Amino acid sequence: MPLSARRLPYAPGVYRFRDDGGRVLYIGRATELRARVGSYWSGLKDRPRLRRMMPAVTAVEAVVCASVHEAAWLEHNLLTRRKPRWNRARGGQESTVHIGLDATAGSPGLKILYHPEPGCYGPYLGGGRARLALAGLHRIRPLAYTGTRLTGAERDLAAKRGVTPEDREPLAAQLAAVLARAPEALAAARSDLVALRERAAEGLQFELAAQIHEELEALEWISGPQRVSTLEPAEFRAAGWADGLLVLFTVRAGRLDEWTQRACPASRAARYLAATPEPWRDFAGQAAGLAAALRVPS
Repeated sequence: MPLSARRLPYAPGVYRFRDDGGRVLYIGRATELRARVGSYWSGLKDRPRLRRMMPAVTAVEAVVCASVHEAAWLEHNLLTRRKPRWNRARGGQESTVHIGLDATAGSPGLKILYHPEPGCYGPYLGGGRARLALAGLHRIRPLAYTGTRLTGAERDLAAKRGVTPEDREPLAAQLAAVLARAPEALAAARSDLVALRERAAEGLQFELAAQIHEELEALEWISGPQRVSTLEPAEFRAAGWADGLLVLFTVRAGRLDEWTQRACPASRAARYLAATPEPWRDFAGQAAGLAAALRVPS
């Protein structure tokens, strides 16, 4: 493993490899940057295509993200804009979805949306994960059973869960808080799912326990902080500077889809730094610090 890879943190993020001509060869994402990037120098036995790439790699670059979901989004956005030679697919394999919350009496509940609607939540990467998260939320916050058009079987399930139409507004409010990533609502949802998982395991219902565990992981995915893809049509640049390196991120239509870095004196970097929105200064500054740490001495 090269020295630069050993300087990577054990944190989620996006990495890319360059050759000696400065060309980007490959972009990937990681749950733990140091472990994932280091694995490219320890075998790649199951990835012969990337083994052929590795002799050309001369530089490693990386950005730390706030969550694994944010790392997935950043990878997706970068690959959608420009696919390096060694990446297989433009934009990756995961679908983009949103979540709608319906609190009306006729058909309350959560639903997956493939196109944003007013008041929806998201976006999220991965329809499968989003559906698992909604299944878990339905277990603990069964808003769908508070409607006025239930079938006989649904009324029986509502009675078994102790849910009535009077619970519709409080359940909808709790789900809205979870989807808005309110800390207390998220903590309560996690705690309730963990309790159900443990009860299932204690009752030797191991398949159910495993299913609830997957739903918990999916809830962590959709609730993880991420701001590199939003429903807001924002357009701006965020800059960070450290030790002679300027790192620039470009946000177009609410999506961060371009990441560049280059040598730059502090005097020239000043105007980019001054134009960076305040909420993005820590993100860009951290990226610049890591870029300087990973730089290969000339």
